[in-house]
Amino acid sequence: MVEMNIKNHDKKRVKGGLITMPFIFANEVGEKLAVVGFQTNMISYLTQQLHMPMTKAANTLTNFGGTASLTPLLGAFVADSFAGRFWTITVASIIYQIGMVSLTLAAVLPKLRPPPCNNGEVCQEANTGQLAVLYISLLLTAIGSGGIRPCVVAFGADQFDETDEKQKTSTWKFFNWYYFCMGGSMLVAVTVIVYIQDNVGWGWGLGVPSIAMAVSIIGFIIGYPLYRNMDPAGSPFTRLIQVCVAAYKKRKLPMVSDAKLLYENQELDASISVSGKLLHTKQMRFLDKAAIVTKEDFSKGQSNPNLWRLNTVHRVEELKSVIRMGPIWASGILLILAYAQQSTFSLQQAKTMNRSLTKSFQIPPGSMTVFTLSSMLITIVFYDRIFVPITRKITGVERGITFLTRMGIGFAISVLATLVAGFVEIKRKKTAFDHGLTYKPHETIPISVFWLVPQYTLHGIAEAFMSIGHLEFFYDQAPESMRSTATALFWMSIAAGNYGSTILVTLVHNLSAGQDGSNWLPDDNLNKGKLEYFYWLITLLQVLNLVYYLFCAKFYTLKPIQVASNNKVDEVELGPNV
Repeated sequence: MVEMNIKNHDKKRVKGGLITMPFIFANEVGEKLAVVGFQTNMISYLTQQLHMPMTKAANTLTNFGGTASLTPLLGAFVADSFAGRFWTITVASIIYQIGMVSLTLAAVLPKLRPPPCNNGEVCQEANTGQLAVLYISLLLTAIGSGGIRPCVVAFGADQFDETDEKQKTSTWKFFNWYYFCMGGSMLVAVTVIVYIQDNVGWGWGLGVPSIAMAVSIIGFIIGYPLYRNMDPAGSPFTRLIQVCVAAYKKRKLPMVSDAKLLYENQELDASISVSGKLLHTKQMRFLDKAAIVTKEDFSKGQSNPNLWRLNTVHRVEELKSVIRMGPIWASGILLILAYAQQSTFSLQQAKTMNRSLTKSFQIPPGSMTVFTLSSMLITIVFYDRIFVPITRKITGVERGITFLTRMGIGFAISVLATLVAGFVEIKRKKTAFDHGLTYKPHETIPISVFWLVPQYTLHGIAEAFMSIGHLEFFYDQAPESMRSTATALFWMSIAAGNYGSTILVTLVHNLSAGQDGSNWLPDDNLNKGKLEYFYWLITLLQVLNLVYYLFCAKFYTLKPIQVASNNKVDEVELGPNV
């Protein structure tokens, strides 16, 4: 019997680790091939195949993007509350697959799109039924991505046991290679998939990502016996609200003289503290009142308290951890705002420049993001294989530098990216002026589009540092029972950055408008504008943001956790320093 128990224990310990990575990464690659291949060129599909007016098509994609950025919170809630990450990813992937298949059928079946129109004809716009198929398909993909995005990262990191020193050191490497696979699939999407859509047809252009997604789902499910599956611990939002309510009810109670008098219950917290118990911190002491014991907290005959009146220190510290993460989360918004200009004004710059590689081939403006993705991938490999081993010897930190330092480096490089972009714009406009093309917006300016490569490249390097550091930060500092929810915050920062870009562009466009028709960001002729001023405004904002971030990072309190190993308290971890 003892021997059988040992064997069963060994089988459990085998689960997880590097062997699970191909199955998990395959799911992410399939999702990114589908979503990026779909989003990058979808404006062409809506206007050319469904004959939508440009503004309606743009608003459709904007609404879809906003919805897809909000659904990760819903997916994270489902995963952390009751479904678990594996089943959330599986069901969400199937929903996504249904959406992709319906989009593909709409591109293949003539009845699901309006008839083609020849030059000079008034194009017939998609009817109500055809639009209904489109909107339902978009909604399904938005819901599906909401379940995949926040859970894949956390589920992959879950495969490395934090109580096992050998596996624990592999966690930070996972984030590098996760982002590498994501970037690689995005690179394929903006080149191969977009080429198929433009030159072969939309049936294959949407069908190939659909097939890739189907294969990734099958592979992900096949890997089920190998995964470490963390049981959901109930709604994290309910626990956070309970702490707030309990602290408010006891707001008039005097604070206890010793933190050891605050309520502890290891049995109650067992499901939400598998990797270790959060220890008491001195910040936000008003929340500690939720853990002060009174007679009214227990019902007769009940061993556990009324959680709307009394919470454990661990649960109070969960809320404190989430609140402490807020300022660091907010600092990432501006980097996304700066990054977003690549698909707007940088693309508009590229349209006016000489993009010829040969006499018969020009680089599509949208394909300039290849330089961003390539530099990001190269930086990730450099970081993992060269940078970390060198810095590890200097700092003594296993991951080379802490995630907070990594994020700071990314912020600094992003500042340089927008600064350089401003000077390149001056060069572009000067060339236009020298050749008499300032008032000819549709003429190609004789300046190589490769002048834009430095700003694209710097944005890619910045993302390799900051965005991966941001993911590490959310996973490491979030309470273990809320890691899907914390990862959803990463996607929320991307949404906030894009929305912030819209707000900033609108403000600058309106406030810089002169009575003579001048504008920093003109609608009709970029050559007459002051785009460099806009880039330098973003640079200034990023400098202020960097100062803000350094201040937040300097005073950030890493979550203290008492790690249990071999059924006893093994160590107290404070995490990496800044």
